Amino acid sequence: MKSKIFALIAIAAAFLLTSCASLIGPRDMELPLAQLQESLARKFPFNNRFLELFDIYVSNPKLVLQPDVNRVMTIVDVSIAPSFMQKSWKGSLALSGMLQLDPARHAVVLAEPRMENFALDGVEGAYANQIAKIGGLLAERIFDNVPLYTFDAADFRYAGVRFLPSKITTRSTGLVVTFEPVK
Repeated sequence: MKSKIFALIAIAAAFLLTSCASLIGPRDMELPLAQLQESLARKFPFNNRFLELFDIYVSNPKLVLQPDVNRVMTIVDVSIAPSFMQKSWKGSLALSGMLQLDPARHAVVLAEPRMENFALDGVEGAYANQIAKIGGLLAERIFDNVPLYTFDAADFRYAGVRFLPSKITTRSTGLVVTFEPVK
């Protein structure tokens, strides 16, 4: 008799928890620009030899949110030192990317980076086109699928209900990630 009562109570509790998921509905989590900026800054500076010809140093990332196109612009300082020359070029690289949710890493990542501007002081003529191509490759290599924010395990639970991120909205002050209850 007691086992039947416990079984009924367990079934009722499971039913209540399931119905809670449908009653709670989606919730939003705000990620301020300053927090995203801090997360990205921890991944820099980046220093690497590229194509065995160029020593590249990338630093000082700055995020700019673009809510009108739901993208993020990243501007970094760049220094390129060709191994076959005695001087280096300094300038900046601006790229934009789409924001995506990466369920495997529980993160918001920068996807499909696209070079918007690449300017180096003192680069002219034939070198300018070559360096622009390197800038595009560099943008892909450094920024493709770079995490801008990684969620805590607690972000996926609320009021005993499991949630999963489903949508990212870009605002001028930060990102809003919408979480949907898992039914």
